[in-house]
Amino acid sequence: MFRRLSAVSLLCAWLCASGALLDLAQAFAWARMFAGYARTASVVAAVRRTLDPERPCAICRAVGRAREASGARGPAVAPAGAQKMTLVLESPAPLVAAVPEEGWPAAAPERGPARAAEVPVPPPRARLA
Repeated sequence: MFRRLSAVSLLCAWLCASGALLDLAQAFAWARMFAGYARTASVVAAVRRTLDPERPCAICRAVGRAREASGARGPAVAPAGAQKMTLVLESPAPLVAAVPEEGWPAAAPERGPARAAEVPVPPPRARLA
């Protein structure tokens, strides 16, 4: 229940923010006008009378006033395809490592220093006194 209520609330908020609520109200007004005209005239004549800008109903006039009022600020969400958004990506300058002018220090030996004298064979034994 709560999940469905939150989904419906989100849909209503999106419709209000994008300006599509006025489109839904206009479609409702046209459907109501068409149903009224179709009772007394043919389908083609009912469609012509419904879409005739000279004969707006009260809902159509209210939707027109609402569009004029919101026309100055426009919908919160831009309509699809209305304007293209240009994204700019500034790439950093390439990193160039310069060779140092001085020579590199000598590499440290991997092993310890070598002995100059040889190890005496056999090693001297300690005297016990």
